[in-house]
Amino acid sequence: MSPIGRRRERGRGSRGDRAGEKVVVAPDPHPSGARVPEIPRELVPRHVAIVMDGNGRWAKQRGLARTEGHRAGEASLLDVIKGGIEIGVKYISAYAFSTENWARSPEEVRFLMGFNREVIHRRRDELDAMGVRVVWSGRRPRLWKSVIDELEYAQERTKDNDTITLQFCVNYGGQAEIADAMKSIAAEVAAGKLKPDRITEKTIARHLYAPDIPEVDLFVRSSGEQRTSNFLVWQLAYAEMVFLDTLWPDFDRRDLWRAIEIYAQRDRRYGGAVPNVVTAQPEPPLS
Repeated sequence: MSPIGRRRERGRGSRGDRAGEKVVVAPDPHPSGARVPEIPRELVPRHVAIVMDGNGRWAKQRGLARTEGHRAGEASLLDVIKGGIEIGVKYISAYAFSTENWARSPEEVRFLMGFNREVIHRRRDELDAMGVRVVWSGRRPRLWKSVIDELEYAQERTKDNDTITLQFCVNYGGQAEIADAMKSIAAEVAAGKLKPDRITEKTIARHLYAPDIPEVDLFVRSSGEQRTSNFLVWQLAYAEMVFLDTLWPDFDRRDLWRAIEIYAQRDRRYGGAVPNVVTAQPEPPLS
């Protein structure tokens, strides 16, 4: 594989052969032997946002507690990240815990807090080895300090990685993000640092949680539900939507690739249009 920045990719288990050089580990192949579909590079989405839905229904179908569905979904996220690396996606945003999820039962909320903390702790070495940059987006209030500590540690540790960026959205809401951006902009206006008539869409984008992450190209939701659920509201302005019936614990890189194949067939015009070809009409007969 070609060099990525100052890193080089090798097979699994490589450690590098030069002092100070980090060697990126290539993702494991899928157990089924599935290969990356041949899609032109320019048709691969740069940023994929994923709502990981269906954990509870997956568990219910098997007579299990909802928490077991969340546990099973951990492997799905890791496999999707590997598939994103293989096909050339540069950013994946995963909706791990929303600002609305606090309304769930106290038992499930406690589980999700601890589970998100443990997933980051348990997987950070593997993510770092594959060159994944972890970025946390979300609000600090109400979020457990132990969760924040794990997220911030993973963010700092992987900040120089550039194979793919995982935006891990914990205690996140799209409307909350826009409200927080407005508060920040209002503070600059009050301090005399910004004039109200100079506020543009770019101003708002600069005040989002992760302003260096580009807008979403492809939005994917598992489980068959067809709504965005307040995820990346601003960034989804021109995203293509793909809704798949697969429940999240059954989801893997092959489903990601299928969504990208659907995306690659779409005609993205961003509000523009190609003029219609007007054919000459025959003259009407003389009466």
